[in-house]
Amino acid sequence: MKKKNLLYLSQAEVAAAGPSMAEIIEALGTAFREKGEGRSEMPPKPGIHPGGGDNFIHAMPAYIPAMQSAGVKWVGGFPDNAERGLPYINGLLILNDCETGLPLAVMDCVWITAMRTGAATALSARYLARAESAVVGVLGCGVQGRTNIEALNVLFPLERIMAYDVVPDAARRYRQDIESRLDLDVVAVSSPREAVTGCDIIVTAGPILRKPHATIQAGWMDPGAFASLVDFDSYWHSDAMAEVAKFCTDDTAQLQHYQKVGYFKKIPDIHADLGELVTGKIAGRETASEKTMTANLGLALDDMAVAPLIYQAAVQKGIGTWLPL
Repeated sequence: MKKKNLLYLSQAEVAAAGPSMAEIIEALGTAFREKGEGRSEMPPKPGIHPGGGDNFIHAMPAYIPAMQSAGVKWVGGFPDNAERGLPYINGLLILNDCETGLPLAVMDCVWITAMRTGAATALSARYLARAESAVVGVLGCGVQGRTNIEALNVLFPLERIMAYDVVPDAARRYRQDIESRLDLDVVAVSSPREAVTGCDIIVTAGPILRKPHATIQAGWMDPGAFASLVDFDSYWHSDAMAEVAKFCTDDTAQLQHYQKVGYFKKIPDIHADLGELVTGKIAGRETASEKTMTANLGLALDDMAVAPLIYQAAVQKGIGTWLPL
C-alpha cells in the first residue's frame, strides 16, 4: 500500500505560505460565485459552548468542486482569552484530498480566519458600498479591525480611518500600526459615534455576543453608508439596523440557524446573500443615498477557498513538516 503523509503548518508557516489579500478576495469571489450557482456544499456549522457565556467552538465543513477543495475548520472564540494573554480566535483546519478523502494538511487557522474575514467584508463592499468610499469607521481595534482595513484598502480609495476601542490604548496602538503599514491617516476617537457618523464604511469588530450591547443608535449612520457587522449584531441597536434599505449576509441558512440558538433576535429582513450578489441574481447598491449593511457570519466556504492556495504554496516553497498518516 502506498505510504501517505500529511503536511502540518504552524501559524507562522501558514502566514509565510499565505497568498496576498488581493488573491484572497479573488478566491472568495470565485467561491461565492460557485455558491450562488448552487455548486458548493456547506451545512450550517454546529457548535459547542464550553464554560458557557459567549465561548464557542464550531465545526465548519465545506466542499467547493470548482476549486478542488474540501475540508473542515475546528475553531473557537473565547472572549476572556485576552486576560490570559491568549488569542480570542484559535483552531485548526484540515484540508482533504477530493479524490480519496485522505487528509492532505493540518494547519493553524488563526491567520486564515483573520484574512478571509477581512476579504469577505471587502467583497461584500464591492456590491454594497459606494465606489468612492474613502473614510472608514472601525469599532474594535483588534485583529479584525486590522484585516478588514487591509482588505478594503485593496478595493477602495481609502484615506482616513476613524478608530474606536473600549480600551483607548488599543486604538492608539492601532493608529501607529495602520499608519506605518498602510500609509493611511488614522484618528483614534474617544466615542463610538465618531467612528460611525461621517463615515462611508463602518466595520464593527468586537467580540461576538449573544446579547448585543447595542451601542450604535438610530440616526448615527449617514445616508449612503455601508456597514459590515463582523461581530454579528453585537454593536448595533435594532432601531439603527432598521434604518438600512438593504440588509445582507453571507449565508441565509446559517443566519437563520444562529437565530434559532439565540443570536440576531431583532434584525431587518434579509435582502440577499453574498452568493446572490456576486452572481448578480439580486442587485446590491442601487442608489448613492441608500444605507446598506451586511452581517457576514464567517463561512467554511471562505476557509476552503484559501486553504488550497496555502497548501500549494507551502509544498512549492518547502514550508511545513510532513507527518505520516
